Amino acid sequence: MLKARVKVTLKKSILDPQGSAAEKALKSMQYPVESVRIGKFMEVVLNEDDKDKAEKIMHEICQKLLSNPVIEDYSFELEG
Repeated sequence: MLKARVKVTLKKSILDPQGSAAEKALKSMQYPVESVRIGKFMEVVLNEDDKDKAEKIMHEICQKLLSNPVIEDYSFELEG
């Protein structure tokens, strides 16, 4: 079995209202914050031992379900 740690974030060109709200709140609390972007983190355990196959499967999963390729980027790391 392999575990994938998946990170999904909005593309740089997409406005992030949630991140902007967090940034404003942190600045109002006097934290030296330059910017904030909000994303998603997921762990997926695959019943697969071949890393090449697992990588292909994870790309499909991320493109079809875990991210919206039009507005989001994703990355993942396999371990196990």
